[in-house]
Amino acid sequence: MIIPERILVLAPHTDDAELGAGGSMAKWLEAGVDLHVAVFSTAEDSLPAGSSPSQLADECNASLDVLGVKPENRTILHYPVRKLGYHRQEVLENIVELARRLDPGWILIPSGSDLHQDHATIHDEALRAFKHKTVLGYELPWNHITFSASAFVTLERHHLDTKWEALTKYTSQLEMGRPYFTREFHESLARVRGLQVKHDWAEAFELIRVVL
Repeated sequence: MIIPERILVLAPHTDDAELGAGGSMAKWLEAGVDLHVAVFSTAEDSLPAGSSPSQLADECNASLDVLGVKPENRTILHYPVRKLGYHRQEVLENIVELARRLDPGWILIPSGSDLHQDHATIHDEALRAFKHKTVLGYELPWNHITFSASAFVTLERHHLDTKWEALTKYTSQLEMGRPYFTREFHESLARVRGLQVKHDWAEAFELIRVVL
């Protein structure tokens, strides 16, 4: 598949894009792709008491700085965490507006097998907005029982290094000790996915729709 000029990544929460596709994003940005990221919740309610309400938004911007996403290519919204389903129509309208304004060639969204309620909302509404576009679902294994690894982006070592550097900007998540916020986890998963396509490293995606 030829990489399009513009790619849009839809993230339910501030760290999902980097966790699921950070290496691929680094590779595409390196290649000159006009990459946009839209985040729907800054998950203030998930932070420890006393945290700054803007902490995760600030961390997200620092992370996207590392990857090289232009500030004007970022959309950060503030829906309440775990309640995107209560705002389904507004979320759809936000996505439709992005579709009209950007006309991306590819759209990355949470996998259809992702069990998190916010992720499922973004998945469903994105499919409504992008019926005639190529759509890929990114992998977040801790949210899946099954995952169809049907598309792969091969990576080089420096793409993984950039992904991890971006993730380290989420100090709140590192301090909370989330098991998927370790360099070892992301390198191990990338090595497994790379092995499947005879490459050192890769990220896997669910091939939801392809328009050639």
